[in-house]
Amino acid sequence: MKIVIAMDSFKNTTPATEACEIVADIIAQHIPDAQLSIKPMADGGEGTAEAMLKSASGQWVPVTVTGPLPDMQVQAGFAWFENTSTTLVEMAYASGLQLLSPDQYNPMKTTTYGTGWLIKAALEYKPSKILLAVGGSATVDGGIGAATALGWKFLDQEGNQVTHSGQGLIQIAKIIKPPEPISATVEVLCDVTNPLCGDEGAARIYAPQKGTTPEMVDKLEKGLEHLAELAKNQLSKNIDVPGAGAAGGLAAGAIAFMNATLTSGVKTIISFCNLEAELADADWIITGEGCFDRQSLYGKVVAGIAEITAKSNTAVAVIAGQVDLPETEYQKIGIRTAIACKPKDMSLDEALKNSRALLRSAAKKFVKQNLT
Repeated sequence: MKIVIAMDSFKNTTPATEACEIVADIIAQHIPDAQLSIKPMADGGEGTAEAMLKSASGQWVPVTVTGPLPDMQVQAGFAWFENTSTTLVEMAYASGLQLLSPDQYNPMKTTTYGTGWLIKAALEYKPSKILLAVGGSATVDGGIGAATALGWKFLDQEGNQVTHSGQGLIQIAKIIKPPEPISATVEVLCDVTNPLCGDEGAARIYAPQKGTTPEMVDKLEKGLEHLAELAKNQLSKNIDVPGAGAAGGLAAGAIAFMNATLTSGVKTIISFCNLEAELADADWIITGEGCFDRQSLYGKVVAGIAEITAKSNTAVAVIAGQVDLPETEYQKIGIRTAIACKPKDMSLDEALKNSRALLRSAAKKFVKQNLT
């Protein structure tokens, strides 16, 4: 029996690699002769680099860069996959909200400059492709911070460089290109459809989660609208497109300043890790995440795996912290069984504290019900 274990992370509790190892350990204990293949998964958000390094055998390159605030330095890095000449830059390592304490949240001041520095460091390896994972940002700077690190200049009416943060957006009068464009193809791993501006855009939807007041949201919205107009008039770029609002507009900035394209994070990672080929002779694939609900069916790991298994005879199981979908609904997309880690009578706080033990118990339940 061959079983592929392709778990996503359980947010704030268990990384994807550890979740895979827990499930694999339980199966190995009960079915010692099972052939196990571990392929940690991600959707382009936090944890993407770690999952891909495990699944595709890359190298972690450490780099010290500017953090989300201009006066911070953080230990970050990027993943290098020499065999495919690809680097993966996960912006959360340099510009992520988890790097700040709640009293530091302020998208008017936070910047993607450190993410741009990571991209610059990655370019020294002369990759043919850069994958940019944009989940978990602390920023709403439209990507001007990252672009500044890559040599772009954003000048005000007096010809001075503006602050490369959210508050600098509205002050930009002129954009000056660097002498040389980026030498690699850039793909933004993005599974949201939010545009840059408007009621569903980066400022109005995401900025409040990052510490803004309503007045700050209005200022950021005007700044992003201004950036979109400048990109259209000075660079002939339309950056207010579906998905451009990801990571406080870093996705839009990547389009404008890195000639990037936006692509599905889940599909890119599944392809990069050769997961479909791994399923050719697999009996089961086990995946999962913190909460398996209707959102899981749109642009998430579980949905991506269900889609590719439709082409094979591989049975799909989901082991999740919580299962909030009826059996009839998840079976429609090809998932045979879904098991919740959290008992119905347990509080969420208690479940989070005992997440690893509960995952082990759920994995044992899966083995008992389906493999023995």
